[in-house]
This record gives sequence, C-alpha cells and structure tokens, in this order.
Amino acid sequence: MMYTCAINTPLGMMTAAAENEALTGLWFRGQQYFPKQTNEWINRPDYRLFESLRIWLAAYFTGQNPPPSFPLDPRGTDFQRSVWNILLTIPYGGLSTYGKIAKQIAAKKGLPSMSAQAVGGAVGRNPISIVIPCHRVVGSDGTLTGYAGGLDKKKALLELETPAL
Repeated sequence: MMYTCAINTPLGMMTAAAENEALTGLWFRGQQYFPKQTNEWINRPDYRLFESLRIWLAAYFTGQNPPPSFPLDPRGTDFQRSVWNILLTIPYGGLSTYGKIAKQIAAKKGLPSMSAQAVGGAVGRNPISIVIPCHRVVGSDGTLTGYAGGLDKKKALLELETPAL
C-alpha cells in the first residue's frame, strides 16, 4: 500500500510517498518525472514516516545536515539505483559532476568508460529529491544543469548548503 501526503517547504509544496515504512518518493509539485500511476495511493498525512520526514526537512531547511532517520526505497532500475547510491555519498555542501559519477560507475563495473548523459538521465529521475541529493551534481564546468524540480530550486538548495555560492 502506497501512502502519500503533501508537505510544505520553503521552496514550495512537495509530495511524499512511502510504502512498508520506507520513503519511496519526494517530489516538488509539478516537477518532471512525477509518477503517472497514483490513483491507488492513499492520502495519509499522519503516516508515521511522514512525521520523521517533516522533522528532517525542517532541520535541513534551517541549514542543518541531519542523517535521515527513516529508510529509503527509491524505485528504479539497477543502474539508476547505483547512481542514486553514489549521490548519497556526496557530502553536504559538496558537489560532483555527471562525468565523475560516470567514471565511478565505470570503475565499479570494470568498464573503460560510462556515458555522463546516461548518468544525467538517472540523476534526473531520482524519486527522492533533497534526501538523495541530486541537486549536488553539476556540469563538468561547474554550471548548474538539469534539475527535475527546476534550476531555481537547485540553486536555492545549493545556496542553503553553501551560503558563499
């Protein structure tokens, strides 16, 4: 059973989804790649995990770096999940590039190279925004590129984590 709720954040409304006591999704309203099959989701703002998520988001948006106190269960392909696991290793206030992540995956798989564009596609389809920090991935020249929630939100999240930006 997939439970959902709306959560208000300083960057706008978000929709959270959870199943089996794990967070499966956190999307900004109107962002790209929002799931299409939501008609069977049950609105349960009182679902216990969502209270933990609200506390985590409140701390995050006040400039803290709390570890998630709830399990994550993003739904995607094995490749996407491998990219999302790397995103979880990017430190708060830190940045990585699509190319650097592609090199990490290629090295893990024993491949000579990996497509940075394929990595970009997986980063963009990250279903758990902010908690899985896809906003910390930038272009090879440091430019802000691609964010399913909008570049304005990506910029705001990076400025929150690194006020000197």
